[in-house]
Amino acid sequence: MVITAHPDDEAGGFGGSLRLYADRGVETCVLCLTPGQAATNRGGAKDDHELAAMRRKEFAASCEILGVSRGIVLDYPDGQLHRQDLYRVVSELTLQLREFRPQVLLTFGPEGGITAHTDHSMASLFATVAFHWAGRNNRFPDQLDSRLKPHCAQKLYYATANFTLDDRQPVMLPPITAIIDIGKHLETKITAFKAHASQAPLWTRLEDRLRKLLGKESYHLAASVKPGPVEMETDLFTGVSQD
Repeated sequence: MVITAHPDDEAGGFGGSLRLYADRGVETCVLCLTPGQAATNRGGAKDDHELAAMRRKEFAASCEILGVSRGIVLDYPDGQLHRQDLYRVVSELTLQLREFRPQVLLTFGPEGGITAHTDHSMASLFATVAFHWAGRNNRFPDQLDSRLKPHCAQKLYYATANFTLDDRQPVMLPPITAIIDIGKHLETKITAFKAHASQAPLWTRLEDRLRKLLGKESYHLAASVKPGPVEMETDLFTGVSQD
């Protein structure tokens, strides 16, 4: 399961891993907190409502390219996640975790990724708290019944990188503990990003950046049900129980 802030994050940040594991038969889910209605690039939309509808369709198209089993776009305000009530948002994410029951959860680091976007930072904070609370029966007990039980995802990863952007203020990225070789899925990742036609002005810069990474996506293991020393991984499911 991936928790992101905006449509296009799923492709640009996590697209190779999503397609790689989908091809291996893993059921995947992407939950996007906002429909991206405050984006600088508007795609010809007349207002925020029209842009949100446009970006929801683009997100669905991207998820199809990436083989995502379930794509969800919530309706929190783009650019304003720092103003949302933490308890309310975490409750909604906890419910989604308990329903989908992922073994592995991916999101941004609290720094907000290489762009240090405040929405990315908040997505990280919301997702991290939900990761830890979803498995406890004294967190949001009103959600629990004969159908819905607490659920402990086994690993939490933050997306990270081995570079920062020269034209941005300093950002301190989480150390890399997993490098995923997305190989042939790099082209699929780029194609999925380009499904976000409203964001066409970003295509060239992002594609150049992705090609320089040589088909790799990097992550930081932030939490695990199996405590112990961190070792470099090449598979996000290393050590995951299949029970």
